[in-house]
Amino acid sequence: MDFHDNYPSYETMAHHDEATGKKVRRKLWNVFWIMLGITLLELYIGFQQDAWALKGTNTLKLIFIGLTIVKAAYIVLEFMHLGGENKTFRYIVLIPYIAFMVYLIAMVDIGEGGYSKEHREVMDRHYKEKPIEHHEGGASHEAAHHE
Repeated sequence: MDFHDNYPSYETMAHHDEATGKKVRRKLWNVFWIMLGITLLELYIGFQQDAWALKGTNTLKLIFIGLTIVKAAYIVLEFMHLGGENKTFRYIVLIPYIAFMVYLIAMVDIGEGGYSKEHREVMDRHYKEKPIEHHEGGASHEAAHHE
C-alpha cells in the first residue's frame, strides 16, 4: 500500500543532489568525531586524575566544566545552525548562556558549596570534641537531657 500525496519528495523539496548530501553527511561525521574526541579527553582526564594529583581539586572541576561548556557551545553552533550566522549574532546568543553557566558554577562553588563545606568541617570538629552519647533504656536524647 503506497501513500500518495501532492508533495514532492524530500530531495526535490530541499533541492539536494548527491554532492550536497555527501557534504551534509561529512559535516555530521565531523561533528560526531569532534564530540567523541572531547568526550574521550574527559574520560582520559577522569581516569588519570590520580596521576596528575587533581583528585577532588577545583582545577579538575574547572577542566570538566570548561570541556562541557565547549561541547554545549559546539552543539549549539552546529545543530542549531548558529555556525553559519554572522559573529555578532552568534555572540548575542551564546554569551548569555555561557554567562549564566558561569554564574551558576560560582553560586555552587562559592555560595552553597562553600557553605556546605564549612558547615561540614564545623560539625566534624564539634563531634570530634564532643562525641554523641548513647543512652541505654530506649530514652530519647531530649528526654535524657531533661532529667
